[in-house]
Amino acid sequence: MQVDLLRYVSGPLPYSPWWLWTGLTLLALLILWYTGVFVWTLPSHRLRRIPLVRGLHARLLRHRFTRTVRTIDKRFRAGDLEPAEAGAHMSRTLRSFLHQATGTRAQYMHVDAIAGSDVAAAAPLLSALNEAQFNPGSRVDVGRIGSAAEELIRTWT
Repeated sequence: MQVDLLRYVSGPLPYSPWWLWTGLTLLALLILWYTGVFVWTLPSHRLRRIPLVRGLHARLLRHRFTRTVRTIDKRFRAGDLEPAEAGAHMSRTLRSFLHQATGTRAQYMHVDAIAGSDVAAAAPLLSALNEAQFNPGSRVDVGRIGSAAEELIRTWT
């Protein structure tokens, strides 16, 4: 008994073409998933160099850090945080934003060093936050500073 291979190769497929398209679609989704995870987990300094992702990354950073400052400000206004605590949280948030957005290691820099760097626009705000954080008799309005920090992050380019 001889098998006619030509009949199996040239004849109609034994399965519906929808299975082929379903498999290709699932394969494409898998590739997109892995690409998304790879891009999502890249460090900020690499994301700032990818042209297609740069704008989206900056917008997501501004949104995330603005939301964090707004939450700290709401907690301060509700009385959950003392002025020194709110100043410390806002300072840490602003410094982290500056690092993520520009690559400047603002978390480890003194305010005078920040004033002489490419993130100098944040120096007066960080100085006021330090005053609120470290001077118990300070007259700094933390609520106003929170609004200013939120505006600085939202408008950062």
